[in-house]
Amino acid sequence: MFCRKEGLPVFALCDCNNFYVAAERVFRPELLGQPVVVLSNNDSCVIARSEEAKLLGICMGDPEFKIRGLLHRHQVRVLSSNYALYGDLSDRVMKILASHFHLFDVYSIDEAFARLDDGIADPSGYAVMVAADVLKCTGIPVSIGMGPNKTLAKVANRLAKKNGGIKVLTNDQQIRMALADFPIEDLWGIGTGYYNRLAAMGITTALQLRELPELFFKQQMSVQGQRMYHELWGRPAFDLQLRAMSAKVVSISRSFSAYITEAELLCQAVSNYAWRLAEKLREQRLCCRKLEIFLLTSRHRSDQPQHFPVHTHQMAIPCNDAHGIVPVVVRVTRMLFQPGMRYRKAGIVATGLIPESEVQLNLFTQVRPKYSRLSSAVDRINASFGRGTLRMASEGSDTSWKMKQNFLTRHYTTRWEDIVTVK
Repeated sequence: MFCRKEGLPVFALCDCNNFYVAAERVFRPELLGQPVVVLSNNDSCVIARSEEAKLLGICMGDPEFKIRGLLHRHQVRVLSSNYALYGDLSDRVMKILASHFHLFDVYSIDEAFARLDDGIADPSGYAVMVAADVLKCTGIPVSIGMGPNKTLAKVANRLAKKNGGIKVLTNDQQIRMALADFPIEDLWGIGTGYYNRLAAMGITTALQLRELPELFFKQQMSVQGQRMYHELWGRPAFDLQLRAMSAKVVSISRSFSAYITEAELLCQAVSNYAWRLAEKLREQRLCCRKLEIFLLTSRHRSDQPQHFPVHTHQMAIPCNDAHGIVPVVVRVTRMLFQPGMRYRKAGIVATGLIPESEVQLNLFTQVRPKYSRLSSAVDRINASFGRGTLRMASEGSDTSWKMKQNFLTRHYTTRWEDIVTVK
């Protein structure tokens, strides 16, 4: 057992194990012990694997069509991405974690950094308790790594996945042992460029990197690299984000299940995307001043003509309601569309974001409060009866463009008709 030294900061990284697979197993216990993979949009590539699937040699990013024979031979359970389920379970996990830490920073859908309160004398025992509470309340297993800063907490978390789920790095001897065999490419902040440069110098482990002089980091790496140097020596250089930061952009983009060659069908698709974008803006209480709309043909089809148009539209008044965003997106899409092209993907990016409370109206915008109330009413109805209960007529009824999700499971926690029934 480790007893914490007075005044020594302890950072924790809490990471859900194989999160997408774990979320599916919560409601489908028959998948426990079975090889499982989750596919990306349009059921194209592997984006999550169970431990059993990893042992079969299935790698992240493997295209489904290339490993279809392997999946069939080993009876691997294949699932489509169920983002509604993953997002809801992630929110539940984060709320439980936040209740155990005074300082808490969500890093991604399945990861969060935290800093232990000074009164906690036994971080290892505390981590065991937190992990057990998350598993009990959500069914999601988590690994927790702890160290004197965020970088070493992330190193500890990697080791925790191979050491029963909990790992605490407390002194320089333990840190040296952890870094001695830690691959440099797995170190937080080392991208492909830095990895190639360091590997050419014979630097392959985190400990070798730490032993380089500080001057090397100053001359060869960015400010982030210099901070990494201090963190590898146990000195905190990255603090937690103690308050929610406003997003700089909000975007939505999807690949179509089949090529779109008709302007009307393309407008129906982007209308659906624009509706969802407006929802995301309202969820974060933000309004956008600019909309960037883009279309893509398939870059991988050299036998087909290519077209990658993009247009940025300046909104007259910052907006987050569908009645202001959808017509703009549809109008721009019609302008960008070029006959004879086979479009594979479209997207919308909202920029120039400001809090909706800071939007300044004028004499010509009396209609906006009416649309805001309408959007709020639509949000409440869709929250109660399921997304898509109410939508814009411009979305049409032809859904042939929608993502391919042939292996989609039920929305167990976000749709009334999908709630599990016990007989």
